Amino acid sequence: MKLILCADDFAQSEAIDTAIIELIEKNRLTAASCMTLSPRWAESGKKLTASIRKKASIGLHLDFTHFGDAISHLKLILLSFSHQLSKSRIKHMIHHQLDAFEATIGTAPDYVDGHQHVHQLPQIRDALFEVLLERYPNNLPWLRVAKPPISDGLKGLIIRILGSNAFERKAKALGFAYSGCLLGVYGFNGSSEDYLKRFKCWLANINKHNATPVLMCHPALQMSHNEEDLIYPARVREFGVLASDELTRDFDALNLVKSPID
Repeated sequence: MKLILCADDFAQSEAIDTAIIELIEKNRLTAASCMTLSPRWAESGKKLTASIRKKASIGLHLDFTHFGDAISHLKLILLSFSHQLSKSRIKHMIHHQLDAFEATIGTAPDYVDGHQHVHQLPQIRDALFEVLLERYPNNLPWLRVAKPPISDGLKGLIIRILGSNAFERKAKALGFAYSGCLLGVYGFNGSSEDYLKRFKCWLANINKHNATPVLMCHPALQMSHNEEDLIYPARVREFGVLASDELTRDFDALNLVKSPID
């Protein structure tokens, strides 16, 4: 029963960074996705020490909608599907984020995914493949395919139709390793007990998937509330569940891995 357990949004805030590091140290995570456009990135990246990297894959959380020269997610979707994005601009943004990753970490990312799954959108996915093949021809990072199960409802369906099949086909054709389905999709609503039930349900369904799935999460510690982080209460609930003794048996039964090919 293999699973990659991945926390998104590293470097977005101190509360997020501290939670992710603590969960990696507790062997509750095997991957962390980094936002290298964040003003915090150079400082945050120093926390990803050699001992942390032994426990978890560290990847690029490709960002077009949050930090830097960002646009809204909806606008990005509309522009990408109508092929109105500048290819040179997309490639520049990808190179810029990879440069920042390498400058702080000292290596290429172990994998690449996308904030709000933007790495799978038309135009962006093609530019991403070109850049990765150009930069890392002999050591390609693995890729996270954001393809939730059909049972995940409307939100999961929307994520699937925004490019998951095309992204997966091209990754396979170009020789990239990639993950199986994406677990962890929900509306960031409900109580801690609700999240615990969801989490146990995701774990119970791992064996239904052929390739190694990724279960994404968004943990944060309870600190001064950042009003701009709309899902902050859900982040705190997720951390409480992931760090709890309630899941000890479940984690003991898992084969947590750092990549789809471990």
